[in-house]
Amino acid sequence: MAKYNYTAQDFKSDQEVRWCPGCGDHAVLSAVQKALPDVSEVLDYARERYVFVSGIGCSSRFPYYVNTYGFHGIHGRAAAIATGVKVANPKLSVWQISGDGDSLAIGGNHFIHAVRRNIDINMLLFNNEIYGLTKGQYSPTTKLGSVTKTSPFGTVEHPFRPGELVIGAQGKFFARTIDVEVKLTSEIMVEAAKHDGTSVVEILQNCVIFNDRTHSNITDKEFRDERVIVLRHGQKMVFGKNSDKGLVLNGLGLKVVTIGQDGYTLDDVLTHDAYEPNPGVHMMLVNMEYPNYPVALGVIRNVKDSTYDDNVRDQVLEVQRHAKITCVDDLLNSGETYDIK
Repeated sequence: MAKYNYTAQDFKSDQEVRWCPGCGDHAVLSAVQKALPDVSEVLDYARERYVFVSGIGCSSRFPYYVNTYGFHGIHGRAAAIATGVKVANPKLSVWQISGDGDSLAIGGNHFIHAVRRNIDINMLLFNNEIYGLTKGQYSPTTKLGSVTKTSPFGTVEHPFRPGELVIGAQGKFFARTIDVEVKLTSEIMVEAAKHDGTSVVEILQNCVIFNDRTHSNITDKEFRDERVIVLRHGQKMVFGKNSDKGLVLNGLGLKVVTIGQDGYTLDDVLTHDAYEPNPGVHMMLVNMEYPNYPVALGVIRNVKDSTYDDNVRDQVLEVQRHAKITCVDDLLNSGETYDIK
């Protein structure tokens, strides 16, 4: 019998959701609210253990809309705040909400070091490839050549690939989803919560006002099956409307093949291993882009390792075990002392 019997409704706050009609954030909010009851059952978490932390941006309104504890921080500092919350109270389930600008521009340093330290927080990166709240400036993930308010002749900067950045920072968990795939997003959120360490979930999200349809080449229903591949651990890397396409290793790279043609069979297609510590194939998967490759969705990397918060706890316990100073009096009477007469 379920211990908490939570439903998605239990995680909906009484606040009016103030995102633009049609914004992809609505779908992400729904996916998270649907996932949290499952997380509670799997991890035995009461609702009071959840904390949502955000920075600045449209997505950063998120803490107001979930019926949990929350902290609306300042621009770029969500990862720093989330780190402090988790280290101060390791029993909390900490969720960081931020956009591509908030996380990867002003917050970029905090982002990579949170990943490197492997703090047990869940980082949700809303990637609409634009600054929406401040009205349409280009961001670190905006496509090269894009015309925006701050690049009227097109951007001349190469964008970050968030997955490549995470793995380069020694990240142990990276997943990707799109806002319109609510069920897949909920499944990924549960897996992210179960992971002990930093989990980063990139959500390809649409800004209907300032960057509408930026992901439409893979999100439109008519050709989504042909242009994305949903990866699941232990399953073949197969995609396509008829599940007739797959990924194989071709030298040091990946190759898209049609099963049954040119001598390729299902046996030749790679099996996804999210738990593989070597990041080589994972790096190739996160860097796949349409039209040469399908865009990889699902949990791409999920590797177990020690966490920052566990290491802090263990170090404190070890120091306490051997410490000669156990109270303030011991401290005041330690070292060189003098009698004043």
